[in-house]
Amino acid sequence: MLGDPRRAQEVFQATLREATLLCANGETPSDPFWFFRDARWRCLETSEHGLRAEDVELQKHDLPPSAPAQIERLDVNQLATWISAAPEPQRTALALFYLDEFNHREILSLAELRIGELSRLLADGRRQLQAWLDATLPQEEAK
Repeated sequence: MLGDPRRAQEVFQATLREATLLCANGETPSDPFWFFRDARWRCLETSEHGLRAEDVELQKHDLPPSAPAQIERLDVNQLATWISAAPEPQRTALALFYLDEFNHREILSLAELRIGELSRLLADGRRQLQAWLDATLPQEEAK
């Protein structure tokens, strides 16, 4: 989410410290997504102090039948790098979606989004990813 492993490690450790302090004081969070939500907010706060991506209109392509084959050819680091460059809250929505660990209801809760907004962010992000895939991994090679 931050695009910088060192900063991500710092956020992770700060979240762990906070969870440890809460538990030591008998204040265990009842929300099962507390850890993710706290880490997300710390990442957002940290990214506000760094460089911000320019607001640009990314190309969008329709999803061809070869799209799954193109995605399978991606290295996980390429996908993570692409997602980390997305603007917030789209970055959070895409990261949680592609982790494939959360259902849509959980993503809505973690990202603090409404269903229509989540749907739009994922659809736009997927079409933007497709434009990038078409430029990076042409469809002819994916067949």
